[in-house]
Order: sequence, then C-alpha cells, then structure tokens
Amino acid sequence: MFEFLLDVYNIRIFLAIGMLSIASTIDIWKREINDVLWIGFGAIAVVLIFFEPDLIYTLKNIGISLIIAPLALLLWRVGVFGGADALGLIVLAVLAPQISLSENLITPFTTLTNAALLAVIPIFTNVIRNLIALLNHKNIFEGFEETKSKKTLAIFLGYRARNPKYGFSIETMEGSHKKLDFSLKHAEKAEFSNTPDTWITPGIPYILYITTGFIVQIVYGDIVLNAVNFW
Repeated sequence: MFEFLLDVYNIRIFLAIGMLSIASTIDIWKREINDVLWIGFGAIAVVLIFFEPDLIYTLKNIGISLIIAPLALLLWRVGVFGGADALGLIVLAVLAPQISLSENLITPFTTLTNAALLAVIPIFTNVIRNLIALLNHKNIFEGFEETKSKKTLAIFLGYRARNPKYGFSIETMEGSHKKLDFSLKHAEKAEFSNTPDTWITPGIPYILYITTGFIVQIVYGDIVLNAVNFW
C-alpha cells in the first residue's frame, strides 16, 4: 500500500486532482484563481520529472500532452473560458500527462473534450427548471415580444431568475419590449447580471468541468473516443 502511494504515476494523479479541487473551490468562492496556484503546482510538476524511472519517455509524453497548450490559449483569447482555465489545462498537461487508470484510449485533448461534453449538463437543468415553472402556470416570458423559436431556445440556454447572482443576462430592451439576446459572452469581460427578475444563462466556472473531465479520464477515459469505438 505504501509503495502504491509513493509511485510517481499515482502521485501525479493525487496532485492533479488536488490542484483542480483547490482551483474549483476557490473559483466557486471568489470567482477568481490566483496564478500562484498554477505556478506552485507547475514547479512541483517539473520536480517530479527528475523522479521518473524513464526520463526520456516522460519528456516525450509531456511534450505530446502540451499540444493542448495552443488550443487552450486560443480558447481563452476568444473568450470561451478564462485565463485561469487555460493555465490549469497547461499545468495539468505537465503534471499528469495522458494519465489514466483505465485501459481505454485517451489523448492530450481528453480532459478538454470530456469537459466540453459535461458542460451540456446545465441545459437539462434549465429545461427542467423552466418546465416546472410553466407547469405552475408562471408566465416566464412576461413582457417579451419574441418568436416561438427564440423562446424555445431560451428554455434550453437559461431561465428567469428572481435574484440572479452568478449568471449572464440574455435579455435586452428594445423600446418598451424585452428581447432575448443570445450573443456570445466573453468569459473574462462579461459582467454578472444583478438585475432582479431577468433571464440569465448560468455562469458556472469552467474549471469545474475541467476537474470533472479529468476525473472521468482517470476512471473511464475519453467519452467521445469510447463512444465511437462502441458503435
């Protein structure tokens, strides 16, 4: 048991989960992650390299895993997620390069693709929340002048919040009528809505999806690749 815990491979897994868990907790609490966290775990990742039994293999593996870096930086620049999420993915590529406890296939992009799929979950939550409101005869589109197609899309993408806290507004005013606004929000520049009784889309920290995506990678592998192989 003690030897299992001291194995560098397992140490990498424990540290990676620990890093992502700390980041997720801080992001939920403060909605901001200090770069010190990534610097600290990045330094640990570099030190671990010298404890590997096969240094050349480890360096090659890390090099392949860092293919994720340009994509992560690009997604940050276009506003899909924040800079902290991009740094987290890059440090993760060095700390736990292509690591899994399953025998299923994974790639340098597995954590990110798993996270992207898991990010769809709030859609189901929105639909359930809105259906319950409609069944309770609430006029969730009161004051709106919109097409049925846009209203249907809104039911999937958001909900009407009485006191929004961490969500981005998806409504705007045109004259005396409200309109739905589905324009893309920049993850770092968009401000949370604080207007009562407004339609919002949930502002869930993306690091939560990255953390869950990595855990899925550890125990199951790549969701997309496994689904393709299954069919």
